[in-house]
Amino acid sequence: MTRRLDKLGVIIALLIAYGALVAPFATFRANRIVPGQAKSMLEALPNGAGMALLALMLVAGIVVLVKIPTWLRLLTAVVALVALTLFIGMAAPHLTPPGNTYARVSPASGFWILLFAYALLAADAITRLRPRPILRVVLLALALSGAAAILMSGLWDGLSILKEYAGRADVFWTEAARHVTLALGSLLASVIVGLPVGILCHRVTPLRDGVLNTLNLVQTIPSIALFGILIAPLSWVALHVPGAAAIGIRGIGAAPAFVALFLYSLLPVVANTVVGLAGVPREANEAARGIGMTDGQRLLRIELPLALPVILTGIRIVLVQNIGLATIAALIGGGGFGVFVFQGIGQTAMDLVLLGAVPTVVLAFAAAIILDAAIDMTAPSQSRGRIA
Repeated sequence: MTRRLDKLGVIIALLIAYGALVAPFATFRANRIVPGQAKSMLEALPNGAGMALLALMLVAGIVVLVKIPTWLRLLTAVVALVALTLFIGMAAPHLTPPGNTYARVSPASGFWILLFAYALLAADAITRLRPRPILRVVLLALALSGAAAILMSGLWDGLSILKEYAGRADVFWTEAARHVTLALGSLLASVIVGLPVGILCHRVTPLRDGVLNTLNLVQTIPSIALFGILIAPLSWVALHVPGAAAIGIRGIGAAPAFVALFLYSLLPVVANTVVGLAGVPREANEAARGIGMTDGQRLLRIELPLALPVILTGIRIVLVQNIGLATIAALIGGGGFGVFVFQGIGQTAMDLVLLGAVPTVVLAFAAAIILDAAIDMTAPSQSRGRIA
């Protein structure tokens, strides 16, 4: 019997049991800042819906305990995730008194534990299936499309996080644009600068240690400290350099945030460029020399294409890192989703914190999947995944 148990399935089943039977499923608050009342799954949902969801969660927990076909594990995870997202929307109208516009209903720890458990199950199943890179991107697009459909359907409109969004819809998309601009803009700048620097470090060995050690030193500076350090020099530039203030350079705001993210991004880009180029087989370079290729031709046609998977790995690290660090830019007026996170902390409004935190996590997750797929597509064909 023990041999038939799935080790990860046992852990997931324990999480499901705790999330469904012990932890609260939803929280009811009389207004957005007062302490909430924890509600179990049966209390948070209408009688029939609560019993149906609890039965589905327990059956799914039993199913994942044993070794079953991988596609069935994925199907179980998808069904459970869809059920969770649909049923949590029912909690708000069930718990909110009629005509009460101040009450707030939020997903509680049980919901998040169940969501994590089934997301882990889905991720494990997809990993075992080893889908092709393009299929992983398609699965991501389907998941995001499903979430968007639920949001547009109005099923979640009664939940507190959507009520926070409803009062800040215009500001939300403005800050979203700033967040993406900071993350992608600093990444693009780091690639434009870091790629040539990495190539130079690969070619000029004495330069390598000094550059990498300097960039490593920058990487060790805490983000808040680096933002603060940049305020003084950028303020000086804004005052003394003609036209600097006109293009947005100042001591606080997006400029120091952009510069800090750019500096943090350089080490992964430069280091991975050096490692990628160093890993190019010597035979490939010698063959290129043998047919009369110049150094520039070898770099563009042989070395960079072979080093591309490693370079893209560095870019993936940078993008995910920058999406997270851009949240802190709100502390110095840089905008982004951090505006909602720090406003929520200041107001003790956790749903406002989630309004900034959840999109940040989704962006980072999507970026990681897309770039992982790009890395696999540029890797040698024998290392690419296949559907099992």
